[in-house]
Amino acid sequence: MAKVKSLAELKAMREKLQSTLDLREKSNDPDSLVQIKVAMATCGIAAGAKQVMEHMMEKADELKLGIVFTQTGCMGYVFGHVDNNRADEILTKYVMNNEMVEGVIPVNYETI
Repeated sequence: MAKVKSLAELKAMREKLQSTLDLREKSNDPDSLVQIKVAMATCGIAAGAKQVMEHMMEKADELKLGIVFTQTGCMGYVFGHVDNNRADEILTKYVMNNEMVEGVIPVNYETI
């Protein structure tokens, strides 16, 4: 993360973050929003979850998707081996079009 060099930069960052929070807080039905939970226990962080989550948040904002991202501890295996390309695929195929994403959902899951 880059250093904040001025009060104006800090205010701009605050406004950007506030607009993200407003999506959930000001929604008429926040539970109807897509919620993506990212496992951020030490194993997830070591596997690159932090960078992928940041990428997904930026991509979701770019696509203007109403998504709430939440950090969790270890939550077991749902989507695995997710990199930035897979993150894009999850957002554009699974979230936007309700399509299964090949190779990232374990075979033993019949529903999500």
